[in-house]
Amino acid sequence: MTLASEWTHVTVLRDEAIEALAVKPDGCYVDATYGRGGHARALLARLGPRARLHVLDKDPQAVAHARAWAQDDGRIEVHHVGFAQLADWPTASVDGLLMDLGVSSPQLDDAARGFSFRHDGPLDMRMDNSQGESVAQWLLRAEVSDITRVLRDYGEERFAASIARAIDRHRQSHGAFARTAELAALVARQVKSREPGKDPATRTFQALRIHINGELDELQHALQASLKVLKPGGRLVVIGFHSLEDRMVKRFMQQHARETVDRRAPVTLPRAMPLKLCGRVMPSAVARAQNPRARSAVMRVAERTEAAA
Repeated sequence: MTLASEWTHVTVLRDEAIEALAVKPDGCYVDATYGRGGHARALLARLGPRARLHVLDKDPQAVAHARAWAQDDGRIEVHHVGFAQLADWPTASVDGLLMDLGVSSPQLDDAARGFSFRHDGPLDMRMDNSQGESVAQWLLRAEVSDITRVLRDYGEERFAASIARAIDRHRQSHGAFARTAELAALVARQVKSREPGKDPATRTFQALRIHINGELDELQHALQASLKVLKPGGRLVVIGFHSLEDRMVKRFMQQHARETVDRRAPVTLPRAMPLKLCGRVMPSAVARAQNPRARSAVMRVAERTEAAA
């Protein structure tokens, strides 16, 4: 079933991700970030009648899209949750887990969601806009030091302190930020040097989105949960789009795949590790040229071993 959408969404590393999952026709699989279902549809095409496909998303619009797509297929179960909820799933219940991180094209292209500095809209940025605090609300109450830390740590923004002070001056004289364009213009005035081809507001918007959605904390919980829910031989496939999340995924996989030796033990045999590294995949030159979102994508793959977590 193909659903029409007013926003274009090109799935990054779709075929490569499905190959990396090493799909078993009767297996149980999780697409932990449904988005608009590009990976889920490709994965379902590999599955037989007894298979199960769980699709997760925090975004109510994505969940509605998934439920409409899945309504006539008993193999699919849709969950309106973040992927950190995997920690509550049964042990060794999943043959493959796919996480496509970050923000989706429909979220960026819909000005009403407030993710984009290119499309003016309300300053929101919540993945699940049915609950929680918007960016506008947080910026109105946050300490200057906290704003600085978020921009520096999550956006790697060199001008974090200057931007935070400018935000403070603005809210003292004008109150809350209402629109994305308003914030983007303020940031542009504070960024003294600009990276070629990159909008000066890019790092600030990335940092605020990561913070307001707790993205890195949720990713860390989900990675840890993968050790529990994956069956031996099950694959973990993670696609990241910026250095912070890719670095976290890389370190997690390496940490749990590197054999270690307890030198205090009388017999120093290597301790079996719960993951085996299966490689890193980058989009092809053609894919990068055709889809700007693919340019920064990195896919990392690991396999669950027989070792206890």
